[in-house]
Amino acid sequence: MTADTRRIEADIYERLSRVIDPELGRSVTDLGMIAAINAVPAESSTDGNRPAYDVTVHVELTVEGCPLSETITNQINGAVASYPNATLTPHIEVSSMSRDKLDDLVADLKAERKQNPFNKPGIKTRIFAIASGKGGVGKSSVTANLAATFAALGYDTAAIDADIYGFSLPRLFGVHTQPTNLNGMLMPVTAWGVKLISIGMFAGADRAILWRGPRLQRSLEQFLSDVWWGEPDVLLLDLAPGTGDMAISVAQALPNAELVVVTTPQPSASDVAVRSGLVALQVPMKVRGVVENMSYYEHKGEKLRIFGRGGGERVSQQLTDALGYDVPLMAQLPLEPELRETGEAGRPAVLDEDGALRGDGIGAEFKALAERLIG
Repeated sequence: MTADTRRIEADIYERLSRVIDPELGRSVTDLGMIAAINAVPAESSTDGNRPAYDVTVHVELTVEGCPLSETITNQINGAVASYPNATLTPHIEVSSMSRDKLDDLVADLKAERKQNPFNKPGIKTRIFAIASGKGGVGKSSVTANLAATFAALGYDTAAIDADIYGFSLPRLFGVHTQPTNLNGMLMPVTAWGVKLISIGMFAGADRAILWRGPRLQRSLEQFLSDVWWGEPDVLLLDLAPGTGDMAISVAQALPNAELVVVTTPQPSASDVAVRSGLVALQVPMKVRGVVENMSYYEHKGEKLRIFGRGGGERVSQQLTDALGYDVPLMAQLPLEPELRETGEAGRPAVLDEDGALRGDGIGAEFKALAERLIG
């Protein structure tokens, strides 16, 4: 082996340290996925002024048939082919880690975390728990579109479907696959830029789930500590309606979470929405604000108040009075059939078909809400 080939192999290894595994959020070199790099002089070059080499990269994926293997190999190809000091032709050979190597990797990852990663000092993740007093107010749709908005704005975004009884995030994001299992550690499913986990992703989830008390709390703990989340900028939790066990469990497991209360304009919804916000009196969780959904329907330039008006303002004022600090009305979202139609088809309505944030209508409304929450 010549000095030139050794230098190229070292340079390529350094370049691959910037290739990030999308699921684990670590570089492929840190994860031990690069088993070997071999550079050999090529017989000919398209550029006579630059030396040419064939570079073979031996990649060991964490699991056979890794769903993101193509993404990883494309990034590796790009890192090799864009090498500035020579003309390199990449050849990627893919295999899977041995059981012993995978066991060691998972053990190292678990040792770093050991417990709920969102409840440790210095965590920078902003956590928003989306709650409502009753069902049917569009809470899950708000959660899904808010998560998609954060992701489209460039935030590393995760979402937990904590509505164990009425899970709907997999459907709203068009997810039909199960999380990858790395020897007992789960990789969240990524859809539309959002890392997701839901009981609805697992076999038998279509059957009625009658969990209460400790078992329900354990389900949340598993979602937090048995899933590899990395260090997202934003974590959203879609809570079950009301003030039941899961809301209390979230407050206990994530005392740094901020509650966002979703309501609709009519009194029947706003009165019970106040109760979900009052959970903050029992547990150390701040109510960040109120979102009024289905506020109006725009028809020929006129805002039709189909469900009345004032619900969001009532909830905001009552929670402000009861909690002793300002709980603002953060958004009044329109009633748009597209929210339901597009969501049912598996794409959050704030995104266009290419996954970019819409610049008008509902996209602009959710962008303003996301920026206000994160500010």
